[in-house]
Amino acid sequence: MTADLSRLSLRGFDFQNCSSFEAWFYSADLSETAWTGCRGRQADFESATLMDAQFQACDLNNTKWRRAKLSSASFKECKFTEANFEEVASLGLSFEDTLLVGADLRKMSFRKIRLQQLDVSEAELSGCDFREAVFEGGSLRNAHLKLARFEGADLREVDLGGMKLLEARLFKGATVSYNQAAELLAELGLRVA
Repeated sequence: MTADLSRLSLRGFDFQNCSSFEAWFYSADLSETAWTGCRGRQADFESATLMDAQFQACDLNNTKWRRAKLSSASFKECKFTEANFEEVASLGLSFEDTLLVGADLRKMSFRKIRLQQLDVSEAELSGCDFREAVFEGGSLRNAHLKLARFEGADLREVDLGGMKLLEARLFKGATVSYNQAAELLAELGLRVA
């Protein structure tokens, strides 16, 4: 469905197995909505209000979420490859088994969030706040981490592959595993015995 649903109030709607390819939800009120099994390549959620929205098993690759309000939204088993989440309001998000590969998440806050199997490989994470976040699996492989903050984060179960030596300082105060520490030292040319 390609439709313009901009500025509509769809609060509390239940979207099941819908197709919203290239649909516009600009500035729509989508609070307390439930999205299950939906597909929406290139849908535009810019400036939409999605407080307490729930997404499960949705394929929303290449979607736009710029300036959306995502407070207390939850995402489970979703795909957001190459999606743009720039400048979203993101207090109290929940992610479980979700792909954000290559997504633009600049300046997004993941502070004190439990991130279960979150894959942000090759994502733009510049300025993101991961302080005190707990990664349960997932991947930060080859992510762009300029000015990201990880103090107090638990990174022991996340894939840190492809990290450049200069980025290691961003992880000051974070907890990593012995194997991860050895990989980081190998970047320096040191061998851990």
